[in-house]
Amino acid sequence: MILIDKLCYLSKIRYVNPAEKFAFAVLTLIFCIVSRSIVMGLFILAFNSFLTIKIGGISARRYGNLMLVPLAFLLLSTVAIIVNLSKHPLDAFALQIGGWYLTGSWNSVLHGLQLIVTAMAAVSCLYFLSLNTTMTDILSVLRKMHCPALLVELMLLIYRYIFVLLDVAYFISTSQNARLGHKDLRTSIKSFGGMVQALFIRAMKRSRNLYDAMEARCYDGEIRVLEENHEVSRRNIIMIAVFELVLFGFTVFIKMQG
Repeated sequence: MILIDKLCYLSKIRYVNPAEKFAFAVLTLIFCIVSRSIVMGLFILAFNSFLTIKIGGISARRYGNLMLVPLAFLLLSTVAIIVNLSKHPLDAFALQIGGWYLTGSWNSVLHGLQLIVTAMAAVSCLYFLSLNTTMTDILSVLRKMHCPALLVELMLLIYRYIFVLLDVAYFISTSQNARLGHKDLRTSIKSFGGMVQALFIRAMKRSRNLYDAMEARCYDGEIRVLEENHEVSRRNIIMIAVFELVLFGFTVFIKMQG
């Protein structure tokens, strides 16, 4: 079981109605992307972190480690936006290299910061949903929203095959470690290549076996799972509605101000 799945089943708000959590996460995500405001992004990021850590009971250290993954990609990608190679220095910073400058303008710095904050706030919305709602509950909400059955089925199968790949990769990696397959950098690179090759072959074999097992159980193109009934909370609905109305008003204000 992957870490996000483990944390999800340990969440204190796991049994809150999934439609309420889904609506909150999706609406907040939409307003965050539409507004593209640094202030609003920081507020959403802080609020979602509070809900996930304090209300959901997820460890702050683990949550921080999960947030570092997208942050690292964002920092690397925004470097290309902020830093320019030019013969003329710009107003924010300039590092001379021969006859050229590694430089950037305040507009590019502000745009890069806006991109990072908006993306991290959007990730926090998705983390709130995935760390507090099981995959079966999310798929149940999508079915009730009349999402195309083929799309829901593909999501479930892909989610299942992730565990198949992780299971195979774990046993291969354990076998390599037992044979000192990672004693140095050169051996590690060679072992990694061998693991990828073996992983592809064994994963294909496991997937065929899994599909044969599904066919033997009268699989007709739809996987049916038992769904839990979660009580709808009027209090939660009112709080979500008020919160989203505040975000909506702030988004409209930002757009009117240009």
